[in-house]
Amino acid sequence: MQRLASTGVRVLAPALPGFSGTAALPAGEDSLRNYAAWVVAFLDAVAVAEPVLLVGHSFGGAVAILVAHDKPHRLGGLVLVNSVGGAAWIRDGARVRPMAERPLWDWGVHLARDFRTPRHVTRVLPVVLSEVVPNLLTAPHALVRSARLICQADLTAELAALRRHGLPVVAVWAHGDGVITEESFRGLCEALGDAATITVSGGHNWLLADPERFGQVMTKVLTIAERAHWLEPTGRARRRWRQLHNRSHR
Repeated sequence: MQRLASTGVRVLAPALPGFSGTAALPAGEDSLRNYAAWVVAFLDAVAVAEPVLLVGHSFGGAVAILVAHDKPHRLGGLVLVNSVGGAAWIRDGARVRPMAERPLWDWGVHLARDFRTPRHVTRVLPVVLSEVVPNLLTAPHALVRSARLICQADLTAELAALRRHGLPVVAVWAHGDGVITEESFRGLCEALGDAATITVSGGHNWLLADPERFGQVMTKVLTIAERAHWLEPTGRARRRWRQLHNRSHR
């Protein structure tokens, strides 16, 4: 965040409901779409009316997809980092198993594998513990419900709609991520129509393990966004982005 702010952009990083001390959504209202509505309400509360470049990681990526789908005029561009939303899980022979078949424990196993290196233990684990432990004490049901939402999140229809609208999207993924599998990432990109992608080394929480690298990636994205005028409050920039992107894939 410091690196991004040093470039002169305004950076806002709200904690979603049920995380980091933010009050959870009311019971029965904790859908991904209501999380997205909360983000829009947050933008209203801090008086942000101009289009934003929205960045979502993991569960936050699924929320960001729905913000972009439901309120496209609020965004100039979207960045999905190791994001939930792809319908596929793994390839089993000739068949690709859907994410709906993935058991909850499998998510946990691969998330735990993110702490195999000293860097992850020293940098990522303290952050995760500082987030999870207070949440377990204050809003345990919110965490469980969020986990279930992740398992059920198939946002390929919404992603396809973003493609038709021409919203600029950059998808970032770490090739060592077992939480968001390669098949899931591939499905997400295919739904977007071969979105612009950036692949990095590391696991699911690579941006916590290597914040300098994340800053570099985001600085690159910001440069692209500035040159392409993504954040102009018109549809012209989106149409131009789609034309150039389609031409580059011919």
